[in-house]
Amino acid sequence: MPEAVTRPSPSSTPRNRPVPVSAMALVVSIVLVELSSGITQGFLSPVLRSLTDVLHVTAADLNWISIANLMASVAFTPLLSRLGDLHGHRRVLRWNIAVVLAGSVVVGLAGSFQTLLVGQVLQGAFAGFFPLLVGILRNRSDAAESRNAIGTMVAALVGGICVGGVASGLVAHYVDTPTAALWVPTAAVGIAFLVTWPLLPETTERPGGRLDVRGGVLLCVGLVAIMLGLGQGGMPGWAWTSPRTLVCLVGGVLVTAVWARVELRSPDPMIDVRLFRRRNVSVVAVVTTTFSFCMIGLQVAGAIFMGTPKEAVGYGLGLAPLEIAFAMIPSMAATGVAALAAPTLARRIGDRATLVTGSLLMATGYLLTLALHSSVAPYLICQAVAGLGAGVLQQSTRTLAVESVPREQTAVGSGINELLINVGGSLGAACVLAVTAASTPADSVLPQYAAYATCWSVCAATALAGAAVALFYRSGARTV
Repeated sequence: MPEAVTRPSPSSTPRNRPVPVSAMALVVSIVLVELSSGITQGFLSPVLRSLTDVLHVTAADLNWISIANLMASVAFTPLLSRLGDLHGHRRVLRWNIAVVLAGSVVVGLAGSFQTLLVGQVLQGAFAGFFPLLVGILRNRSDAAESRNAIGTMVAALVGGICVGGVASGLVAHYVDTPTAALWVPTAAVGIAFLVTWPLLPETTERPGGRLDVRGGVLLCVGLVAIMLGLGQGGMPGWAWTSPRTLVCLVGGVLVTAVWARVELRSPDPMIDVRLFRRRNVSVVAVVTTTFSFCMIGLQVAGAIFMGTPKEAVGYGLGLAPLEIAFAMIPSMAATGVAALAAPTLARRIGDRATLVTGSLLMATGYLLTLALHSSVAPYLICQAVAGLGAGVLQQSTRTLAVESVPREQTAVGSGINELLINVGGSLGAACVLAVTAASTPADSVLPQYAAYATCWSVCAATALAGAAVALFYRSGARTV
């Protein structure tokens, strides 16, 4: 009787073995991809004002740009993350970059506001970059190397946001055509696409299973509705008590609840909600939400504060648009440096203490801003202190979100974290919008100073709440 033939497992076949890729090539790839992601996220700020004239829209209409981008991000993130875990992170990331590149070309060609929105929706696929890259990293490196690489990714992302703002500001300043700056992300994403295509390695660990289409649709509908309600709430025609706002918010929450019940019964859920039964997953989720509430929620308000002339309303720094772009560099640099230093900090004081430290730094920065905001230098220093905390938390939460879930759910774990960054940021932006709207006199377009004092105080309190929750993190309970 012939001996039974033992077939090699799929993960051990020559076809699926890891292709040797140098550490330098991998670093170059992740830096270029995240740099392009940051540029895509940061290029519009300096040119928003000029778009009102070129595209014949109001300042309120421009709010739809961030809403469209945000809704696309929350829709793309879980889908791309799950596809990466199932079918290979490099394969999905290549198509992901191609979609963002197509969206960037549409933005560059935009001759109307509607075309610009379509491009922003496609560009929202950049939300998949981070979890897919993390999937590649975790498959090819140990925990310490992954932590350092994630710090590098965060630094590249933040650096890209800074570069994107400065680059588009310079283009808008020196080129007569106001829409010329809309081509900045096309150049960045195009370079990333061409350079990383041959360098990115593929992952070999595939958990098997299928794509949960029903769960994906429910999650997308629920989150998009919530993001729309939060993004438009308080705007003309979207009062917080108006039917359309309530339908979006309440309906979105109900659909998300239905999604959770469906996922609990699914053998191959889009996102396994049982993961949140793990203490560390829940703690990291809350801390992610609190820091993004502050970091993203204050972005628009901070830019307006820096551009407001003090002689007009009694507060502000009176900076020009290009000056605002450069004024953001100290905070961004602090965030990048802190992200790079966070793995070393965690090795010395532990993960729990690192989460607490980052939250306390953010709270300190906002409290200092509350006291020292009358001139440029003190204000920028205070924002840099908050930026240090944001950098520590960006690296730490993104790392721990992955290490707290099973290895076969790496990209999904990272995708959950990216989703929560968007949700927290939307909550923060909605809070800031509500405060500033309530403090804006009927005959003015600018809020009273009390609005900023309230926002800084609320963000400081939120960061302190994050520090308190971080105390419940259980060090050493890592899943690798």
